[in-house]
Amino acid sequence: MHPFLIAENHPDRAAAIDGDTGSRLTYGQLTDESLRWAHALREAGISAGSRVALMLPNSLNLFPVVWALQSTGVEYTPINTHLTAGEIERIVVHSGATALISSIDLLETLDQISDAGWSAVWCRFLVDGDAPDWRSWPRERTDWAPVPIPHPNEGMFLYYSSGTTGAPKGILRGELVTRELGETPDTLTQKFLELVDFHDGDVLLSSAPLYHSAPLGWVVGAQRLGGTVLFTRKFDAKRTLELIDEYDVTHCQMVPTMFVRLLKLPESERRGSDRASLRHIVHSAAPCPVEVKRAMIEEWGPIIDEYYTSTELIGATFITSAEWLQHPGSVGRALEGWGEPRIIDEEMNLLPARETGELWFEGTFPFTYFGDTTALKSQRDDTRGWATAGDVGWIDEEGYLYLTDRKTYMIVSGGVNIYPQEIEAALILHPAVADVAVFGVPNPDFGEEVKAVIQPAGGVEPGPELAALLEAHCRQELAGFKVPRSFDFLDELPRLDTGKLYKAALRDPYWKQSA
Repeated sequence: MHPFLIAENHPDRAAAIDGDTGSRLTYGQLTDESLRWAHALREAGISAGSRVALMLPNSLNLFPVVWALQSTGVEYTPINTHLTAGEIERIVVHSGATALISSIDLLETLDQISDAGWSAVWCRFLVDGDAPDWRSWPRERTDWAPVPIPHPNEGMFLYYSSGTTGAPKGILRGELVTRELGETPDTLTQKFLELVDFHDGDVLLSSAPLYHSAPLGWVVGAQRLGGTVLFTRKFDAKRTLELIDEYDVTHCQMVPTMFVRLLKLPESERRGSDRASLRHIVHSAAPCPVEVKRAMIEEWGPIIDEYYTSTELIGATFITSAEWLQHPGSVGRALEGWGEPRIIDEEMNLLPARETGELWFEGTFPFTYFGDTTALKSQRDDTRGWATAGDVGWIDEEGYLYLTDRKTYMIVSGGVNIYPQEIEAALILHPAVADVAVFGVPNPDFGEEVKAVIQPAGGVEPGPELAALLEAHCRQELAGFKVPRSFDFLDELPRLDTGKLYKAALRDPYWKQSA
């Protein structure tokens, strides 16, 4: 379906609710505003095949713009609102965007973009204010009538990766296809929504930033089905419990760091929430330690589902709580029609069950890295029809996939492969630890050694005593060669809003010092 069609039968239903302010946008208002935007963009020369950059925080202003772009056949690029001016400029120039839509709250950063960065951008819109060189939507919106646009068709995302292991890459998934608005695209997100039983009238809570691919894909998919999207600007564990009860939330989209914060709430706050309306929590984006997920299932019930995929859509797996309890640590089995997992060694030979190697998928959907053939060659084997996101793992005899870590972060110490994810899982639930990152640093004898960087829990003093306590804990949980040789402490670890750890920012200085 399409929100415009849902508005015909349910104009007063909330399409989106701001969980921070209580403000809401009905399907009637969403349709009205999206049509105004679509006419304004077409007048500005934005039509099917155009490229548009979108840089907005989580707000009600986001949804009409997204659906206007989604209805005019353009390729649009959501941009992280926390990037620097130089990073934004590289994405705008690289994507070939001819228009940029943003917020007055971000002007201080955007004003630092060079004239060269703006050279191809002929249309700049602010959704919520007025400034020189920018068109003001509040001032112009009444110039356009909310009437249907001629020849509407679906747009598509041109995402840029989060860049946790290198420079962000522009990801194009398939070709732009003309499609009538009444047809629901056969996307992976729609398949996941089907698997978690999301229906017309359900409520999806998302506290993740909507400039990232998974959160934006889920809210767009939920609104196609007539659901209500409840969003916040940041995740707050206590407030999440309140929102679930206040708005009768049926589905939550989370990441494992949110689980940890929920589990570390005082028991009185955790037990004070009813959560009777909640039917499914779905998570992905980062590895979830086994004990964290087990604790969540014990406390919240068997309603926690997990999926694995990538922005490129290199394969997809899914697993329910019931399956996970039989296969703890697994991210599920392959979804039919979305690629078959293959575990290979360094010579691209297939490995048997339970052997660890690099994860590839056979029979995946076509994708390309926009303007980057070098990266594409390293992640796609067109001869076999295989592709990889660079993860390492293994498959059991029943076809369940287990992820070990990113290939980039595997530690090789004295010829032995060590996977940081296992060590991080052993540390994260320790009461003295708020967050943890494990990676390899230079060692003159072994090549690499294990380093742990810890964000202490509130009120815990960092230093040698804490390091000794955590080392002793690791020796109880892990083989000796996996125990970190040293511990460093930071006030806060650099995590993206999606929950992904920006590990390169932590690891790289150690290697530069060594060099």
